[in-house]
Amino acid sequence: MSTETHKNEYPDAGDLTPQETNPDKSPLGNSSENLSGDAADVPCPKEEEEADISSTSDGNDKDRVHSLTNMYRTWFLDYASYVILERAVPHIDDGLKPVQRRILHAMHLFENGHLHKVAKIVGQTMAFHPHGDASINDALVQLGQKGYMVNTQGNWGNILTGDEAAAGRYIEAKLSPLALEVLFDSKLTEWKRSYDGTALEPVSLPARFPLLLAQGAEGIAVGLSSKIYPHNPKELLEAAIAYLRREEFVLYPDFPTGGLLDAERYNDGLRGGVLKSRAKIERIGDRLLSITELPFGKTTATLIESILKANEKGKIKIKHIDDMTAATADIRIQLPTGVSTDKTIDGLYAFTDCEVSLSPNACVIKDGKPLFLGVSEILKHNVNRTQHLLEEQLRYRLSELTDSLLAASLERIFIENRIYKDKEFEEASNEIEALTHVRQRIEGLENISFVRPITQEDLKRLLGIKMARILRFNIAKHEELIAKLTKEANKVRKNLANSTQYTIAHYENLLKEYGEQWARRTTLTRFGTIEAVKVIETTEKLYIDREGGFVGTSLKNAEYVADCSPIDDIIIIYKNGTYLITKVEDKKFIGKGEVIYINRFQRNDVRTIYNLIYRQGKKGPYFIKRCSITGINRDKIYDLTDGTEHSRIVYFTANFNGEAEVVRITLKPQPRMRVLVFEKDFREVPIRGKSTRGNLVTRAEIQRIALKQRGGSTLGGRKVWFDRDVLRLNYNEQGDYIGEFEANDRLLVIRKDGTVYTTDFSESNHFAPDSIRIEKYDAGKVWSTVYKDPQQGFYYLKRFSMEDQTKPILMQGEGNELVLFSDTYYARFGIIFGGHDADRPEELVEAADFIGQKSIRAKGKRLTTRQVIAVEERAPIRFPEPIAPANLDETKENEEDIDDLAGRGTSSDTLFDEEIQE
Repeated sequence: MSTETHKNEYPDAGDLTPQETNPDKSPLGNSSENLSGDAADVPCPKEEEEADISSTSDGNDKDRVHSLTNMYRTWFLDYASYVILERAVPHIDDGLKPVQRRILHAMHLFENGHLHKVAKIVGQTMAFHPHGDASINDALVQLGQKGYMVNTQGNWGNILTGDEAAAGRYIEAKLSPLALEVLFDSKLTEWKRSYDGTALEPVSLPARFPLLLAQGAEGIAVGLSSKIYPHNPKELLEAAIAYLRREEFVLYPDFPTGGLLDAERYNDGLRGGVLKSRAKIERIGDRLLSITELPFGKTTATLIESILKANEKGKIKIKHIDDMTAATADIRIQLPTGVSTDKTIDGLYAFTDCEVSLSPNACVIKDGKPLFLGVSEILKHNVNRTQHLLEEQLRYRLSELTDSLLAASLERIFIENRIYKDKEFEEASNEIEALTHVRQRIEGLENISFVRPITQEDLKRLLGIKMARILRFNIAKHEELIAKLTKEANKVRKNLANSTQYTIAHYENLLKEYGEQWARRTTLTRFGTIEAVKVIETTEKLYIDREGGFVGTSLKNAEYVADCSPIDDIIIIYKNGTYLITKVEDKKFIGKGEVIYINRFQRNDVRTIYNLIYRQGKKGPYFIKRCSITGINRDKIYDLTDGTEHSRIVYFTANFNGEAEVVRITLKPQPRMRVLVFEKDFREVPIRGKSTRGNLVTRAEIQRIALKQRGGSTLGGRKVWFDRDVLRLNYNEQGDYIGEFEANDRLLVIRKDGTVYTTDFSESNHFAPDSIRIEKYDAGKVWSTVYKDPQQGFYYLKRFSMEDQTKPILMQGEGNELVLFSDTYYARFGIIFGGHDADRPEELVEAADFIGQKSIRAKGKRLTTRQVIAVEERAPIRFPEPIAPANLDETKENEEDIDDLAGRGTSSDTLFDEEIQE
């Protein structure tokens, strides 16, 4: 809806009184208890409070002493009120800060449809804004970059790269059509004097558009701040319509830089809410990544800087980075050979500004006070105010139509009844007598009613009618005018009576006119939690100096332990059963106690099981136990034994998938001892807490422990789920259950275009959005695929088993169109004919009878030479017979001796004494 603007119809300046400042009463209250925090670095307004003066001599000014008592009593509160109300926080009515409102008002004063130099606009605004031109220029550039209210020309900077705009003398701007349509109407505007009292400026603009939520706002005042994130204008208008129709609506931010957004904890923009904004990272090749969209508040320069810092600290590995941003963002990241793109993407999110956390804080000025509201409440207020403003516009318009109808009716009566020819009218001595006669003649007419009472001003207009107009008066045209005005007035009354529908129509018109250019740029999704220790690159090497009692990454000539990262923790287990968790450092003293195990430590790892046999005290019995070590405090000494003094571990293994071995225990010969050798199976030992004592093994002296047989995992396979929302695997039952995976199992991925490949079941894997099938890889499963050769126009069928390969391959071959695929062993397909063969009945084909099993790279067999319009899968009519399980061969015994108790941790570390002495 277009609104007529009136640039010069301001109220008389003499009717306004300047706003007075009461030093004892601030707009925010009479105390500073509702303000907290440090004052912003803004010049304090001058006070005119006079200092107390006391005379110390008789009438001599030089001897007067000026006291500072109470001089600062109200300064801070007045200063805080000024910053909050007049600088930093937007007004809820129009969504603008004072400087923005003054800029738009100044631009409207000389709006003529042409572009104007920014320097000229800044100069015009300084008549209303009490601060320097730099702040006005910066605010205007921000308005121009947001692009809703201001149309720009020239170099206005780049929100993607952070480049600044050119000087104000080189760039130009004008109000946008949207601003002219929804932001101005002098008849609806409340005015106040400018800071110097020489001009008038609006208290707030009559905005009929949710500008605050569309543009967003950010400001830091004294004791509080405001941070409102931008939202999509199209979604705001749709939500406004939903609110007017009493329907539910939900609003989420939409950032100009695009990116990905997790708004699960947005909390309607209230304080305490949290947003996660991520860059959009795409794979271009095996070792090339491209950042095509940025997180909110970041530029390509700041993003590249954070990536380089993470690379320098060894958290990620990159080879080269280039900024190729132009109209759209494009940061190219080249990776070194052997570096995983999946792991690097996670590392970018975990250690750089590719993922940022945002905290909304929707603070606005309402009724002269700061108020914290949610975005839905802000939108509802704007919609209610828009409806009120549109009603006021209709009332103004109805008043104008009523005046026009009355004026036309009086004019016709005046002319048709020749009142101007009356002797009393012609001989009237003054205007009052003439108007009195006209009123008497009009009121004396019978059966005539008017749309409103006649005022003196209405009668004065009749005196201004010229004789030429009277002579040209045409009754037919006059009646046509009356009908037109009456019709429009009735329409206005109808809109007033149905103001809600009228407001909905207003928003629908805006959607129709501008909606296409307001497509959402930020993708709403849900992020999985990235554990830094799992994605950080292991760029360091951990060493241990057993003699000196040191461990660290700088001990290059010491014993190598494992690859690690700067943020890793390490676990150290001593022969006496004590252990501790400590952070990786360059060099750290850990004591000269005999270390039997050292390795990287992962918190909350319940699948790493520690198997051990220890002796209680110097001559006590032996106990066996299995336990896991999850989260504990750093650098605190814990004990795997029962804590008895002089206890020691005699056998130890660390098993990363819960393996349980069988050991052969040889006892020291004693008189009358019949059993000297026996076996112990760790599978029979339950996994319990690390502080439990364990099960008794023997009270006799153990001479030797040897590994008899390595065991499998007692924890079973790892159960894996796939969360399609975040396109990630997980082990905590989120999403669709895929299956239980053993260590060597693989995952099969099928994409929409027919691309297939296998991968491991690591949580760090990334999957494309077009991945239509993800399951446990089964090398024995037979697949049937139907595809179309676009060059020949024929349909082909082939049967094959998937190959275990990491490089993607197309099931249907390069250049062909995948029609369908099936893993049903006796899959059947129905061929539906068309064209000249449209009358031909459907032909059924069973894949197993039609073609034998071949390689995935085979071309397959043509289904038919006739014209086909579709191939569809049908239910099978036979099924494969169940296969009896094969007998398992007995595992051969494998007795191994371990030379000594000391050693480093590996994938399955086994450490024990060859000879255990007193």
